[in-house]
Amino acid sequence: MVFNTRATLGEVTEASRAALPATITYPAAPRLDLVDDLHGNAVPDPYRWLEDPADPRTAAWSAEQDGVARSWLDAMPGRDALAARLGELMRTGSVGTPVWRAGRAFYTRRGPDEDHPVLYVRVDGVERVLLDVSRLDPSGRTTLDQWSPSREGTRLAYQVSIGGDEHSLLHVLDVDTGELLDGPIDRCRYSPVGWLPGGEEFFYVRRVDPALVPEDERQFHRRVWRHRVGTPAADDVNVHGDGLDHTYYYGLSLSEDGRWLVVNGAPGTVRRDSVWIADLHGSGELTPVVRDSDDVQCSAWVAPDGRLYLRTSLDAPRFRVCVADPTAPGEWTELVGEQPDSVLDAVTWLDGSLVLLRTRHAVSELHLHSPATGEHLREIPLPGTGSLHGLSTVDRLTGADRDVLWFGWSDFITPLSVYRYSLSSGRTELEAAAPGTVSLPELSTQQVSYTSSDGTVVRMFVVSGEQHPDLPRPTLLTGYGGFAVGRGPGYSATTLAWVEAGGVWAHASLRGGDEEGGEWHRAGMRERKQNVFDDFHAAAEWLIRDGWTTPQQLSIMGGSNGGLLVGAALTQRPELYAAVVCSAPLLDMVRYENFLLGRLWAEEYGSAAVPEELAWLLAYSPYHRVRTGVEYPSVLFTVFESDSRVDPNHARKMCAALQHATSSDPTKHPVLLRRETEVGHAGRSVSRSVGLAVDQLTFLAWATGLEL
Repeated sequence: MVFNTRATLGEVTEASRAALPATITYPAAPRLDLVDDLHGNAVPDPYRWLEDPADPRTAAWSAEQDGVARSWLDAMPGRDALAARLGELMRTGSVGTPVWRAGRAFYTRRGPDEDHPVLYVRVDGVERVLLDVSRLDPSGRTTLDQWSPSREGTRLAYQVSIGGDEHSLLHVLDVDTGELLDGPIDRCRYSPVGWLPGGEEFFYVRRVDPALVPEDERQFHRRVWRHRVGTPAADDVNVHGDGLDHTYYYGLSLSEDGRWLVVNGAPGTVRRDSVWIADLHGSGELTPVVRDSDDVQCSAWVAPDGRLYLRTSLDAPRFRVCVADPTAPGEWTELVGEQPDSVLDAVTWLDGSLVLLRTRHAVSELHLHSPATGEHLREIPLPGTGSLHGLSTVDRLTGADRDVLWFGWSDFITPLSVYRYSLSSGRTELEAAAPGTVSLPELSTQQVSYTSSDGTVVRMFVVSGEQHPDLPRPTLLTGYGGFAVGRGPGYSATTLAWVEAGGVWAHASLRGGDEEGGEWHRAGMRERKQNVFDDFHAAAEWLIRDGWTTPQQLSIMGGSNGGLLVGAALTQRPELYAAVVCSAPLLDMVRYENFLLGRLWAEEYGSAAVPEELAWLLAYSPYHRVRTGVEYPSVLFTVFESDSRVDPNHARKMCAALQHATSSDPTKHPVLLRRETEVGHAGRSVSRSVGLAVDQLTFLAWATGLEL
């Protein structure tokens, strides 16, 4: 690929516009004279009719939007070259961290030409395919959501979903013969599975029969069940969940000897956990360890030394480790205290030692501690500055490699690979690299600091072809800023393709994430949500001030809560950004609770049912902040019709509002809506990922003057 990044924006734009439609006519979208009176506030909603996908007007309008979007996106210059390069960069494939059961290793690997990861088992050094969803469904619409081998490694519980709906179907197969032993069991969306010794029974999480609950609550009402393989799911024992809030999600774990069952739960996405423990060799009754009224985050498990371990934010926003006797689970003792400059993300047992995964400003670290005293023993060497994905050690039925820790690893130029650390040798070595090979561009990656509007220091990753700005370049800024979700360095084909083309890519670690612990999250939620947007604007201003880019070359992209982020950014500071990709977004913050999983998020954003909280939401709700006569930047909405988390009606309504309101020339700053069917919020095939990325990046490249 040959790129000309020194052409002026005007030259590039005029040259690339030649192939595009000369005019653009947006589909007619009637504006209703509909105004709600909410706590004394007049709240207009002219496009409420677009909430209903079954309305013939919505169907016709959406089909017309499809035609407008494709007429522009298919004519964008550089599509073929970009598609080819993205395909190459994604053909690195990936490999997952092994899970060990009785000497058998279970792991996923995606080869260079495969659309989905394949699940393998290795027995006595011999590898074979255990599950390949591409063989189950050659259409590519089926994804592998979860999998869990039994303690003996002879059976596998796995979950698949179809068309992106994430409504997982659970099956059980015989690992040695491949025979299907059980399933499908429906309503198992991303259920944890805890096998009892012997492989005849397991605990799992499933929604109750939807006929037994109100229609608007059928996405919820989960319970923990005990299931015997081969028996009807209707005969399962309801273990836990009755009487609790209907929005509760549950996790669970069993001790290796099968004695202790630990259940974690929280209402929706609220970071306010409950923990229960049961002695299955005794009464089997679940006893509270932590209650959601304690208002802390806490995960717990019984380790091989027989103690109950708790990773908790109690008196420690960056988390600490406590221990207790499982027979007296309320009597905690601190083992490893909170650190002031890193966040404790995970703890695992390694041959009589404890391994703690920490992130320092979103960069992963591993530390070894004594389980007896909590004393820090040493830092485990890592391959570089990057992100660690998953910790794995052998189980008690595996004789070899008892002092070995496996972990997944990635950074900006390293596809997901697996490393192993030996306690005895003290060395970290590559276990399995990503299976594909590809030539990668030479990049500069750095983490910078800047100051937000209220003086808060925020960090940002910047990836470019130069260590320092040589000239202003088309730049893609992204972020998330919500739900205590952070992002560290990681391999991304879209990032590499953008930078290789001569652009600059930046990711800001905004408040609302977990990069700096619980306080960082709380500083970007509810009445403090504007801090997230201020952090994002400040990142853009820093990139401009430091010489990396200009407002005419600056694009932004975000999805889900990140879609809300860029939606707020374009309505608050339209002059600061040249182009926006807003994917699977939340945009109508007054009515978001009415759709799909929206009611789970009131703790994060606030609820329109509460007068004070409605005021917070109206202050930034992108749909309600669109103003007629404003010159808005180029905008591409990308939505997925099978999305079971965020309703596509957010993007439909916002698209109609912007198309009506913008005073920008639509042939220079179009507002487009790109839809996909039979794909959802998260998992998708590689080929569909390439198709989406091509549309998004060529749109941003065209709008910012990045010539492909």
